[in-house]
Amino acid sequence: MSTDINELAAQVGRALQEKGLLLVTAESCTGGGVAQAVTEVAGSTGWFDCGFITYSNASKTELLEVPAAMVAQFGSVSEEVAASMAQGALGNSNAHVAVSTTGIAGPTGAVPGKPVGTVCFGWANGDTVHTERLVFGGDRRAVREQTVVHALQGLLRFID
Repeated sequence: MSTDINELAAQVGRALQEKGLLLVTAESCTGGGVAQAVTEVAGSTGWFDCGFITYSNASKTELLEVPAAMVAQFGSVSEEVAASMAQGALGNSNAHVAVSTTGIAGPTGAVPGKPVGTVCFGWANGDTVHTERLVFGGDRRAVREQTVVHALQGLLRFID
């Protein structure tokens, strides 16, 4: 794990701890990479509740209560699904803040309008939800690493 990710995760931890907040992750394309990054930080039990790795559409629906109709309408890689994943993670945990990632890390999986590297993010706190859609370059590993970095950077902005 890169030093940048470790430092970002430590910054997220400090920000959460200062505000007395617990974090939950809901990850698809990152396969738990965000949760791994934050749990690398000593003392993360004070601000990290749990993580959901919902790689399949069925797990998104069953574990995070993402409506199957939403997945069918917008696709699993969409801001709508990312928002629903984050809200579902909050509803199924003891956390106050959630981050979600869903995307196409590649090398396959591209669909019209969603090339390899497309990732959607969700950050939620109560009824407040922010989403973003980005397209990252590089191979599968690079896309996943950039996604973890952006998820953590987004958490810092969202918490403040």
